[in-house]
Amino acid sequence: MHDTEVLTWEDFGQSTQALARAVIDDGYKPDFILAIARGGLFTAGALGYALGVKLLHVVNVEFYTGREEHLQLPVMLPPIPDPDLFKGLKVLICDDVADTGATLRTTHEFVQQHVAEVRSLVIYEKSRSLIKPEYVWKRTDDWIHFPWDERVGQAVQ
Repeated sequence: MHDTEVLTWEDFGQSTQALARAVIDDGYKPDFILAIARGGLFTAGALGYALGVKLLHVVNVEFYTGREEHLQLPVMLPPIPDPDLFKGLKVLICDDVADTGATLRTTHEFVQQHVAEVRSLVIYEKSRSLIKPEYVWKRTDDWIHFPWDERVGQAVQ
């Protein structure tokens, strides 16, 4: 069992500002940001503001079903975005973590044939990730507790 990395809201703000700076310093100017729901929604929203990108899209990909438990392959859930929306544009895919990299790879493969350029950005990258995102705030192999993991009361059944 790995240790737990705890990301606070303050750390989240610092991480997204640092990631935005890395994108800017790299000279990459995305036309839109594609968030991988759910954790990538927070990252994409913050990056959208920091980079001045107002065009955000969401893709829902299910892979993890619990801590260290996941489906055999990631599954894209409806509504699936129309790939023609991305035609010829530069896209920045945002997620909270590249753990196995399977979710990022599925999303990358979904858009890459339609876009001019695609790059990936995550707060955390694990060494086992199949995809090596261009923009990473921190690398760890620990379990990560995100501030949005908090639940109030019981989960709705």
